[in-house]
Amino acid sequence: MSHTGLPPVTDADLSRVGEALAMITPRWNVRVLLALSGPSARYTDIARKVSWLSNSKVHLVLRNLCDAGLVQRTEHDARHVTYGHTDRATTLLPVLPVIAAWAEQYLEPKQPLPAIDQIEDSLTLLTRRHATAILWTLKIRGETSGRALARTVMPDRNWTNIYPPLRQLVADGLVDTDGTGHPYRLSVSGDGLGQFFGALSAWSAGQPLTQAARHPVWGPEATPQRARAWVSHQTGTQAPPARTAAAVGTDLFFHAAPARPTPALPTGGIRR
Repeated sequence: MSHTGLPPVTDADLSRVGEALAMITPRWNVRVLLALSGPSARYTDIARKVSWLSNSKVHLVLRNLCDAGLVQRTEHDARHVTYGHTDRATTLLPVLPVIAAWAEQYLEPKQPLPAIDQIEDSLTLLTRRHATAILWTLKIRGETSGRALARTVMPDRNWTNIYPPLRQLVADGLVDTDGTGHPYRLSVSGDGLGQFFGALSAWSAGQPLTQAARHPVWGPEATPQRARAWVSHQTGTQAPPARTAAAVGTDLFFHAAPARPTPALPTGGIRR
């Protein structure tokens, strides 16, 4: 559970989002969830869709997803067991294209990647220790010194502990600074996380995803970020439209994002 110096309502929201990220980020979780798209299926049918995973790993992922409340195991008889999405998993599926859209716009693969790989890369960036709390605080407060940021993000720890995760976020391209001794701020890519964080916040609170646009921190009234010179070329000119939940299981799971032109624009992308 998150314990920051942010107001209690915001801290609780941040905590729910952190728990949601911890639920879906472990490796293979999203792939197995997508393999389950459609009617409930037997274990052998699921394993066939993720054939690169060992039987023991598939069993472990399914058990973890059942424990998280995203997958339901139904034992019809001793020889007939099926697995299917719970209602919570069904409402999670529309969040996945939002993550893929952000990744396509801001991450920079060496070659076109399937959307599922883009999702996993994005989740890895956001689940680093203290990453979400730092991004949340910078969104609320704008440019902030490391010491002031530490007082909010980790109020019970030595303030210098803020620098390792901050340096990582700068390296990941989600946070900007003009150098040692200067304040930190969200990069264009970090500020672009609004739709994803808003959607994940709505889902984790049991609200419809239409609430994402009204998020008190990540809503559409985002603070404009200062542009910086390109460090490399962006892979896409705009985010693709969010796909419907019905299309998630096939589109995200099997297809690579098409290559796009790489115009030089005055913002930075994230190299990966």
